[in-house]
Amino acid sequence: MTRLNLPHPLTYRESLHAFLREDWGTQDWSSAAVPDRSVNARITAKATLVLAGLEVAREVFLAVDPSLDIQALAADGQGLEPGQEVLRLSGSSRAILMAERVSLNLLQRLSGTATLTRAFVEAVRGTRARILDTRKTTPGLKLLEKYAVRCGGGFNHRLTLGDGLMLKENHIAAAGGIAAAVAIARQIAPSLVRIEVEAETLDQLRECLTLDGVDVVLLDNMSNELMREGVALRDRSGRGLLLEASGNMSLDRVRSVAETGVDFISVGALTHSAPAADLSLRMA
Repeated sequence: MTRLNLPHPLTYRESLHAFLREDWGTQDWSSAAVPDRSVNARITAKATLVLAGLEVAREVFLAVDPSLDIQALAADGQGLEPGQEVLRLSGSSRAILMAERVSLNLLQRLSGTATLTRAFVEAVRGTRARILDTRKTTPGLKLLEKYAVRCGGGFNHRLTLGDGLMLKENHIAAAGGIAAAVAIARQIAPSLVRIEVEAETLDQLRECLTLDGVDVVLLDNMSNELMREGVALRDRSGRGLLLEASGNMSLDRVRSVAETGVDFISVGALTHSAPAADLSLRMA
């Protein structure tokens, strides 16, 4: 599962410290009110889910107390059933209490994204379509949320604006049209950066098919019938241009979209609307 590749801790460790400071405020009075003793604790799945963020959750506990003994009992990308243990901890009760909420918040959020992604991936299994995320992410959590998408079997679209050149409706309007926008893009884009153009109509797709330098066309908010016709137009053109479907993608609809023959389906809901997965920590 090398494709998972959790971001290096240096890319998110500072954020974890900020999350802890935000949660504590000036003092964790609740943890200070109970004796500090050595305890055992465990994190358990309470629902069917796909795990993501286990190492991040571990990092939160270690940020509070590096002497905690932590044992992972599952792996990111693994499907879990209710009652399965995820993590065992032993050590300072006060440290575990102080880290509990931030650790669980991250683990539940990331696992929720991985779980929803897995559902979309399974829904299109057997088709050529790959499930992509979008940049509709939570500020401060982008790298981890996109990692969670990979844990669920999905693929990442752009991580940052610098990862690709994407001409959407407002870029096209500002440039004075698709041809003008693409001409400028071809002049400034690094050689390894792909150019993607958003098309809201089949006429715009036809225009893209006549332009050199367009690598991908985003079929935005089109009906399945229009997307199927768009795939046929692309195939008849002989261009090796890729097609991405986007807009109002749901689990009920995504299979029929994949069957139109598009190459990618981008789903903003993976990162902006995934419900948190149900996990809990209990101390003994």
